[in-house]
Amino acid sequence: MINFSFPQTGGSYVYHFMDYKFSARLAALGGGLIAVHDNDPSLIMYNPSLIAPRFSSSLSVNASDYFTHTGYVSAIYAQTFNKVGSFAAEMRYMGYGTFIYTDEMGYEQGTFSCNDFGLTLGWGRPLDSAFSIGANLKLMCSGYESYSSFGLAVDVAGSYYNEKHNIALALLAKNIGGELKPFVDGNHKWAPFDIQFAFSQRLKFIPIRYHISLHTLYKWKMGYVGENDPLLEIDAMSGEYKYPSKFNQGVNNFFRHINFGLEIIPIQYLSLFVSFNYNQNREMYIVQKKSMAGFAYGFLIDIKSIQFGFSRSHYAVGAVPNYFTFSLNLNELSKISKDKKQKKLERVTSYKF
Repeated sequence: MINFSFPQTGGSYVYHFMDYKFSARLAALGGGLIAVHDNDPSLIMYNPSLIAPRFSSSLSVNASDYFTHTGYVSAIYAQTFNKVGSFAAEMRYMGYGTFIYTDEMGYEQGTFSCNDFGLTLGWGRPLDSAFSIGANLKLMCSGYESYSSFGLAVDVAGSYYNEKHNIALALLAKNIGGELKPFVDGNHKWAPFDIQFAFSQRLKFIPIRYHISLHTLYKWKMGYVGENDPLLEIDAMSGEYKYPSKFNQGVNNFFRHINFGLEIIPIQYLSLFVSFNYNQNREMYIVQKKSMAGFAYGFLIDIKSIQFGFSRSHYAVGAVPNYFTFSLNLNELSKISKDKKQKKLERVTSYKF
């Protein structure tokens, strides 16, 4: 008896690690573009139009245990230079663990590892009090056993913020580029290109900010409909496949482009997040086993320019990676330290013997 399997292609891109959710807040809000105007430095490399003087001397470290032996870490640093502008740099690393090397007969010949590296240089500039622009230059390198690849890509982004109505908008074209030196000679592939749009608003009388993120805007059809679809039903009488109607397919494709997120701010120093990624839910859906696939949640604590974030994103049963973020602003911490010393000095000098 011969069994056949039909795996998903997953696309024909390389450097997928440049598309992963490295920030805990980003993961908690669905993994897509976020439109905000606050002091979270973990978001600036995903949306370079957020790079601004307020992030000067900010450092953010992000990490995730991802799946099985796979894990990644990234470090971001931002600095503003007079008359030049605001810049940021990120180094990210992803390791996939150690694998057993075998020959065609199955005999073990040793072990090997697989790793990805990425260096991103970002620039941002406020055009006025409402609009800002930014861009990233990405250098990407992958090494899988004896195969290696090197490539370049760019991101371009723009943001708008209306302080009066607490509305933020962002538009991003990301990963425009691909391999310069491919894994296999003559087989160049592109980086995971995407166009995203995000909208958020903090409500006036309720401590809630809602987020709507649109992704994969360069194509409409995202769901697969065909005989190899394991969720496709078969008519008991005729034995023919029961395809969903054009309307249902259209609704499915529409919601696959959208991530919904809520940010609850019960007190000044704490933000709680929850989101739903419909496309992730459909991609990981299993009839026999219900799960929370597509849901994510987390929190962010921000006390005196020191931030700690944690989140979890559900993919399937037993596949729920954790995300950690630690950020701080060295300039703000220095000001706080100087203020404390100044107040202490004033108390000492004002004391009368």
